[in-house]
Amino acid sequence: MHGFKNIFSGVTLWTWRRSRWINRRGEAAFSSCRPKVCVVGSGPAGFYTAQHLIKARQDVEVDIYERLPVPFGLVRFGVAPDHPEVKNVINTFTQTAKHARCSFYGNVNIGKDVSVEELQQAYHAVILSYGAEGNRRMGIPGEDLAGVYSAKDFVGWYNGLPSCRELSPDLSCETAVILGQGNVALDIARILLSPTDILKTTEITQPALEALMESKVRRVLIVGRRGPMQVACTIKELREMVKLPGTRPEMLPADFVGVPEAIPDLPRPRKRLTELMLKTAVELPAEEERERRSKSCRSWGLRFFRSPVLVLPNPDGTRTAAVRLAVNKLEGSGEAARAVLTDEVEDVTCGLVISSIGYKSLPIDPSVPFDSGKAIVPNQMGRVQQAPGLYCSGWLKTGPTGVIATTMNNSFDTARSLMEDMDSGDLDMSAEKSGALSIRTLLEKRGVKPVTFSDWEKIDNMEVKKGESIGKPREKLLTVENMLQVAWA
Repeated sequence: MHGFKNIFSGVTLWTWRRSRWINRRGEAAFSSCRPKVCVVGSGPAGFYTAQHLIKARQDVEVDIYERLPVPFGLVRFGVAPDHPEVKNVINTFTQTAKHARCSFYGNVNIGKDVSVEELQQAYHAVILSYGAEGNRRMGIPGEDLAGVYSAKDFVGWYNGLPSCRELSPDLSCETAVILGQGNVALDIARILLSPTDILKTTEITQPALEALMESKVRRVLIVGRRGPMQVACTIKELREMVKLPGTRPEMLPADFVGVPEAIPDLPRPRKRLTELMLKTAVELPAEEERERRSKSCRSWGLRFFRSPVLVLPNPDGTRTAAVRLAVNKLEGSGEAARAVLTDEVEDVTCGLVISSIGYKSLPIDPSVPFDSGKAIVPNQMGRVQQAPGLYCSGWLKTGPTGVIATTMNNSFDTARSLMEDMDSGDLDMSAEKSGALSIRTLLEKRGVKPVTFSDWEKIDNMEVKKGESIGKPREKLLTVENMLQVAWA
């Protein structure tokens, strides 16, 4: 429909403009081409994208599809159990899910139960926000030995991700080595060393709590390729380690040579973080802190300028016994500094190695462009290249980087790109789309029953009740089967 066409509804004049009815007050009205958008993935990226679309436009309908029966992605399965304040975004996501123009369909595996092409036929736009569920491999001999785990799987184990339920890590060794120095690495170190009296009041799963109660791990080394001024964690996580009850820091003052002179020129967040590391490594603590450390039976330390080159097996070749680290030198300075291997190596005896070098996205469907080198969907401001009507947000768009607030801004940007395309006519809005109606029909034919948001609320209530009975905020259901049983009871 082109040009102008006016109709009267009572006394309000409506004008057809940019594929929708607009009244004199700029309000959109229902038309046969009401925009139908679907979001694949119900983590922060999916929910923030949906939230922005629903708030910014009064006519758009958004359906969110999720492979698991439960929503919230990494907020549920990635955020550390002792960081409940970070999980507060779930309240905002719940408001979005319960909005009249938003629907949630869990237990639907896009790419398997329904193809992306089928979604594109049913919706005006499809937004891929399914995150990064793959592991980046270290690419070194011995990384497949028993006792070596990816951070993603280890975090999934203590956070109740169904696919990691049977991980059962062996915690019978004294020393654990975590490779990588981002916030996830510090989360894992903190969980390994925290008094279980603290952990038992969190959302940590009962099997993980019981394993940690029996844990023999007393020392955790957190290893990075570069130096203190390139460390990837934030000050909040480092401060938590410094203050962790029952533990003492174990740093190498030699790693900090030249750092005090460089501190004045650092940007403020990096400066504060480096000052805290330096203070922890080289300053004599006050008497009270000295006494606390002397009574501590567990320790942790950051190790810099080291790259893993080999995981060494025990004599019978079945388990991890040590990790060989190459000593690096830095070329360049600041954030751009590059770690270069030297001929020097050192072996660290340990029975547990956790690789925390990043998550990576995986391709979902042959019809969706995918850059396997960068492990992202190639895009411009969230618009998938050579694929009109297809968008992406979150880690699938940028790679696994930043905190939840970073993902929020990235997702809002994708939502804005989509709305710009609606308004400019770059997105074809001329035909009416069936949305969830046709997808539900397809799923029914294929024997797939979606979980609605009210079904999820049954799971939520059950988990909270189970938790309350043992003094925890919730006790998560650990299998998809149990989740579906409760959802459909």
